[in-house]
Amino acid sequence: MAEQKDSLPPQHQQRQPGSESEMEPRPRVWAEGRHGSGKLANKVAIITGGDSGIGRAVAIAFAREGGKLMLAYLDEHEDAKETRRLVEREHAQCHLIAGDVGDEAFCRRIVEEAMGRFGRLDILVNNAGEQHVEKNLEDIDSAQLERTFRTNIFGYFFLTKAALPHLKEGAVIVNTTSVTAYRGNPQLIDYSASKGAIVSFTRSLSLALAKRKIRVNAVAPGPIWTPLIPATFDPEHVKNFGKHVPMGRPGQPEEVAPCYVFLASDDSSYMSGQVLHPNGGEVMNT
Repeated sequence: MAEQKDSLPPQHQQRQPGSESEMEPRPRVWAEGRHGSGKLANKVAIITGGDSGIGRAVAIAFAREGGKLMLAYLDEHEDAKETRRLVEREHAQCHLIAGDVGDEAFCRRIVEEAMGRFGRLDILVNNAGEQHVEKNLEDIDSAQLERTFRTNIFGYFFLTKAALPHLKEGAVIVNTTSVTAYRGNPQLIDYSASKGAIVSFTRSLSLALAKRKIRVNAVAPGPIWTPLIPATFDPEHVKNFGKHVPMGRPGQPEEVAPCYVFLASDDSSYMSGQVLHPNGGEVMNT
């Protein structure tokens, strides 16, 4: 991997979940020299938040492994088109669908379109998320609280519920939680709470689906350079983003995507209810 500078340029975006095309430097999602080996050949995957950041990197990684993709995103149309271009460069099929995963009807439509286009569903990656900085609990109003949970955990319930009738033995669900679920964050209380809910959702669902031989795992990224960062924090925070971890730098989406490939493939066939921690060296004793 190319050497990374210690500091990021100060920057801020006014709108969530942020645009990858406006970031400087752009997140690295294209791991040069890394080739697939057919681990996901002919498997169909739905990835939410698939337009940019971790979702984009996972889409490219799945494409390299032979997967066929349905990418759901909110409304970042140009980012989504660029992701599709990168996926198709890997000679993989890719379909885009825009909407709000907090809307249960939209989640049903994602699955319906995936089944209509591909005729099967093997992998579900619940990845879409949002976060908002508030210094005090008292500043988190009911609208923000509901918005955060609706995107970060309600959407996981909605989409999983819609997908389950189509998931057969050997299917896989991978959820995106966060390091904040384990160590907390005083300025992201509602976000951290929603990510903790994802951990419990993952563990409980894995037990519920074990007899159906459907595996459920999660990934808990640390400070990863994605559009959500400049869309959340002020320029000074962005400048120092990721310096607090033992490795002293933020991670790149291309460094997280292999976790999803591992959990989505037969390489992790004896794992369910588990969480992987690509977080720059923080030890999570859970």
